[in-house]
Amino acid sequence: SFYEELVSHGVLKALTAPVEGMVVREGSQNYVAPQGISSVVKYYLEQSGAEVSYEQHVTHISLQDGRWEVSRKSGPPEQFDVVILTMPVPQILQLQGDIVDIINGSQKQQLESVSYSSRFALGLFLEAGAGIAVPWAARYISDNPCVRFISVDNKKRNIESPEVGSSLVVHTTVTFGRQHLHSDPAEVQQIILSHLQSILPSLPEPSTIKCQRWRYSQVTRAVPNCPGQMILHTQPLLICGGDAFTRSNFDGCIESAMSIAEAVKPHL
Repeated sequence: SFYEELVSHGVLKALTAPVEGMVVREGSQNYVAPQGISSVVKYYLEQSGAEVSYEQHVTHISLQDGRWEVSRKSGPPEQFDVVILTMPVPQILQLQGDIVDIINGSQKQQLESVSYSSRFALGLFLEAGAGIAVPWAARYISDNPCVRFISVDNKKRNIESPEVGSSLVVHTTVTFGRQHLHSDPAEVQQIILSHLQSILPSLPEPSTIKCQRWRYSQVTRAVPNCPGQMILHTQPLLICGGDAFTRSNFDGCIESAMSIAEAVKPHL
């Protein structure tokens, strides 16, 4: 299985650290990525041998001589035989070019039905030796209007070291994220910190703080009755997928990826 492979290569480990307030489903197994969730993506990219170009902001997708011409914010357009879109659905619908007319009415209606929750994430980085005196590695908060989840990240990942400072990750509630979606991040940061102080009054002063607006956090309503992907154009192939076409967890991502791979195979 995917989990067995990732565990055998040390990319994932079973979650053994205490998580307070977590709902545990019978028969389920929770994992943690010691080097961060991005290490899972990096592992598969390395396995694929793909040459990856990062930070390319795609703006237009159009047909050109039987291939896809993809334009970006900076740099010349490039042509491709197959295009796979896995960004959040609202960003797919913002793309310009022939794709606007290629997405048919039924598909557009399905895509527009997808909804996401929005949150803010706050990262606090402490100096080495500045401990966080709590009995848990992570905690779900149910009685605060702002904070929903707190994680002592190196403790949760089981990689604590006296030579490395702890990091604290805070996720806000969905309601708070929706209410402050367009607020100044600096103001939002201060609100989150004030709530965090009431939950953890003995928290040491962090050396660095980073506040991140998480516009598309989790899929709250996926594309209905979907096989994990949606083919927008067959020849040349234009296909979209991701957790919006299944569900917002790792299993959902894998399910969509497998479905996309099966659809792409005949075009290789």
